[in-house]
Amino acid sequence: MTTTDATTTINKSQSRFRFLISELKPKGNIFTPFNLISVPVILVGLYIIFVRFSEGLGSVTNLSQEFPWGLWIAFDVVTGVAFAGGAYVLVFMVHILNLKLYKPIMRVTVLNGFLAYFFYSCALLLDLGRPLHIVNVIIGNNYGVSSVLFLVGWHFLLYMLALLLEFSPAIAEWLNAKKAHRILTGLTLGAVVFGITLSILHQSGIGALFLMAKEKIHPLWYNPYLPLMFVVSSIFAGFSLIVFEGSISHKVFSNQLDKKFHESYHKILIGLAKICTVTLFAYLFMSVIVFVHEKNWTYLNTGYGYWYLLEMLGFVLTPMILFFISFKKQNVTLVKIASLMTLVGILLNRLNVSLIAFKWYETPHYVPSWQEVVVTLTIIFIEIWVFRWIVRRMPVLRKSPDLI
Repeated sequence: MTTTDATTTINKSQSRFRFLISELKPKGNIFTPFNLISVPVILVGLYIIFVRFSEGLGSVTNLSQEFPWGLWIAFDVVTGVAFAGGAYVLVFMVHILNLKLYKPIMRVTVLNGFLAYFFYSCALLLDLGRPLHIVNVIIGNNYGVSSVLFLVGWHFLLYMLALLLEFSPAIAEWLNAKKAHRILTGLTLGAVVFGITLSILHQSGIGALFLMAKEKIHPLWYNPYLPLMFVVSSIFAGFSLIVFEGSISHKVFSNQLDKKFHESYHKILIGLAKICTVTLFAYLFMSVIVFVHEKNWTYLNTGYGYWYLLEMLGFVLTPMILFFISFKKQNVTLVKIASLMTLVGILLNRLNVSLIAFKWYETPHYVPSWQEVVVTLTIIFIEIWVFRWIVRRMPVLRKSPDLI
């Protein structure tokens, strides 16, 4: 390398370093309602996390030997993974089925998926009695390789890497790294195929975890087809989150959207409504078949029976009908309403399986402490902060720049 080449390399490195420093500066109004609400919650949550790691789980949670899994697992992991399910389906639609209509929302969906898995993995550390032992999943140290948790752990890790690789061209464009962008773009298709396989496996794997708890889960929520039902529900859950998050991003980041995106936005939502209708019907059909086969009629005239009917009729059947009407009448407002109801339904279902209807016969039953709730909100708020920081700086919603 000549002196001139070395000087050029140094100048580029210094310029990129100055660029990264400048990107750390806040953009936009600091004193927004979201910032004013989220910052105090995050500060309190970080202190609770410090107490949890310094004094143990019992200092901030209501967990016990009878209920070792609480809100951090039930919401952040079991429910959160379902909400992140839109990434693998949308990537399959765009890259494999070549449905270009959904390409404008692919990057933001992949980013949502990656951040969800990353932060939910961090939340998993909070619930482990010995968090440092999580590396045993990777190194195989005294860990049962035939365990479902072993498979889920590896699926989580590899799928996060696949999502990061799928999103990496946007990072290269942000850094104006032409060579890296060319290499990473070439690796994307392989990451897509690998990621789709992994996602289906771990969505079903989480359902398989609960197959081992047949005597502990209320019969209305337990069935031998939980792995399949978890996969199907992750499709309409993920797409519903895309609609919900996209509606907010469409307003907050409207200045980053080009004319073509604005024109296709309604068509995208209507298309997602069609898919949600079909998958909700499939899920409802399977639920009815299982209910009849297991002869669970006697449980309906109980408190848990009424709760089950609320979930199935109010947050599965009703949003399915609304989704159907919305794409028949091309009504975007109905799509948003149905999506919100679907998200509530998924939240209820996953919490019922892993928390509310889990050991329903125990008294007193587990109820999360206020510290657990605050920490959960902290994780969500930090994820939103990181998402907002990335979208404001990288070509996620806006058109990709021409690399020099």
